[in-house]
Amino acid sequence: MRLLVVILLSCLSACSWFGSRRSAPPRAAPQIIITGAPMASLVFVDGVQAGPVIAHNDQSEILDVAPGSHKVEIKVNEATVYREDVYVGAGERRVVTVLSGLSR
Repeated sequence: MRLLVVILLSCLSACSWFGSRRSAPPRAAPQIIITGAPMASLVFVDGVQAGPVIAHNDQSEILDVAPGSHKVEIKVNEATVYREDVYVGAGERRVVTVLSGLSR
């Protein structure tokens, strides 16, 4: 009987040893980095205002987004001055450089 208990405990402890594998570290959230937007412009991602008003031309706006395709728009006084479709994969960072008067 004792031998059966020892064997049973050995099997159970071996199962927990195999199940204790470390998982991979979580990936960073995908990001869109916007540079070169005009002063006092608003950033929209997929039709939703994302983040505060951009204050300076040389300041980058960093936005966490879900993986996938996104439509980035820069608006000044309700007018869209720049639009770009961007794909961001899991853990990736994409830079959107606003070129005055151009859309991609």
